[in-house]
Amino acid sequence: MLVSNVSNKRDAAMDPHKQFCHNKGCRAYGRKGEGHVLIHSQKERRYRCKRCGRTFTETKGTALYRIHKPKWLVIAVLTLLAYGCPVQAIVAAFGLEERTVARWQREAGFQCRLLHEHLVEAGRVLLLQVQADEIRVKAVGAIYWLASALEVRSRLWLGGVVSAHRDRELIRGLLWRVRACGSVEKVLLVTATGSQATPARP
Repeated sequence: MLVSNVSNKRDAAMDPHKQFCHNKGCRAYGRKGEGHVLIHSQKERRYRCKRCGRTFTETKGTALYRIHKPKWLVIAVLTLLAYGCPVQAIVAAFGLEERTVARWQREAGFQCRLLHEHLVEAGRVLLLQVQADEIRVKAVGAIYWLASALEVRSRLWLGGVVSAHRDRELIRGLLWRVRACGSVEKVLLVTATGSQATPARP
C-alpha cells in the first residue's frame, strides 16, 4: 500500500500553482499561486520561474531533494524510523548503508523542523493551557534530557529542546519555543515532585 501510494504521487500531474521560486534573489521567491512558475519539463519534473528564469525540480526544498534512491524506499525507511524501527534492522532489510539511513533521517528531521517553525512557531497558536514534561533519554555512551510541551486543549505539540543537562537552560529554551507559538498574557508555572504539585511564579 505504501509503495502504491508513493507511486501514485510520483506519477501525479504537475501543478505549478503549488510551487514557488526557490531563488532567494528573485522577486517571486516564496510566493506561490501567482502565476510566476511554469512547467519546464514533464519528463524531468522540473519547473521554471518566469521572473528570474531559474529552473528547479519538484523535490527542491524537501527531504527527497537529490536522493538517488527510489522515493518509495526513502519514504518507507523514514516511516519505519518514525515508528521506532532500529536502524540495524532497516540496513539489513533494504541493503542500505547505516550512514545513508542516518543522512535521510537527518535531512527529514531538518525539513520537519522548518515546517514546524513555519506553521506552529508563527505566533498564531491560542495558548490557553500548556503542559510540559521532560524525558531522560539513553544514548550510546551518553544521557540526554528532552523537554517538550503541548497545548492541552488542542493536543498540539509545541516543540521540544534536547540537552545533556537537566538544568535551568533546558527549561528556559523550552519556554522560548512555547512563547514563539503564540501570545501569553499570564503564566502560572506548576512544578510537580512526586504526588504533589507546587505553583510557582517564573
